[in-house]
Amino acid sequence: METAAISTHGLSRNFGALTAVDNVTFSVAPGQFFGFLGPNGAGKSTTIKMLTGLLEPTSGSIEILGQPFGSSALDLKRQIGVVPEGMALMGRLTAPEYLHFVGRMYGLDRETTLRRTTELLDFMQLSDETRKLVTDFSHGMQKKLALAAAVIHGPKVLFLDEPFEGVDAIAAGMLKAMLIGMINRGATIFLTTHVLEIVERLCSHVAIISKGRLVANGSLEDLRAGVASTLPGAEQEQRLTLEEIFLSIVGADGVQEPSQELSWLA
Repeated sequence: METAAISTHGLSRNFGALTAVDNVTFSVAPGQFFGFLGPNGAGKSTTIKMLTGLLEPTSGSIEILGQPFGSSALDLKRQIGVVPEGMALMGRLTAPEYLHFVGRMYGLDRETTLRRTTELLDFMQLSDETRKLVTDFSHGMQKKLALAAAVIHGPKVLFLDEPFEGVDAIAAGMLKAMLIGMINRGATIFLTTHVLEIVERLCSHVAIISKGRLVANGSLEDLRAGVASTLPGAEQEQRLTLEEIFLSIVGADGVQEPSQELSWLA
């Protein structure tokens, strides 16, 4: 049986009386482009922070590449890349300085770090911004730099939290091509985003979390078939969009009809 690239069992996280993630169990196969979806406040970012060692679980377990993962698993952390929710860039450095720092922290030698930095800045169309401080970058430029830092060491598992937010259409297309290339070379990508069209285009498997609990998990085709069979009047061969699947699963539970209209917009 193939070892999962990412797996959790009974993963939970409490913040005082609030249970942000509640007994979540799933696995992601090697080479999978995996979408992790949910409404605002469902527990997506909390889950990805636990999966990357930024937050300790209250209970449950995590395995990355078949090995137990925790805050002290330094060897495993060198095999993953992360674009976190807030990016956490060092604003007082230039882009080359920041990538040099990240590459060396991942254990790359100086020559390899310099070569990959040059290649990444050119690929991300940041090679003309090498003297500007990161804090002066636009939001989209910072996103591209964060992604460059996440892949400079050639990770086997890549975690992305809203990677396309604020990125223009041309850059987004380029980044999608890069991510698909990583999948074709055997990497595993775990993506959280609110842009369902991106997930539908890129991901082969999807999990949906709502109110901290996993409510769906499987291939897109399996989810389509399952949801279509429950919709009144829906044909079995009907090809539902991911938005229709998502709203069918969490819409009734996660979205309330407004009790009143705004008078000036009615």
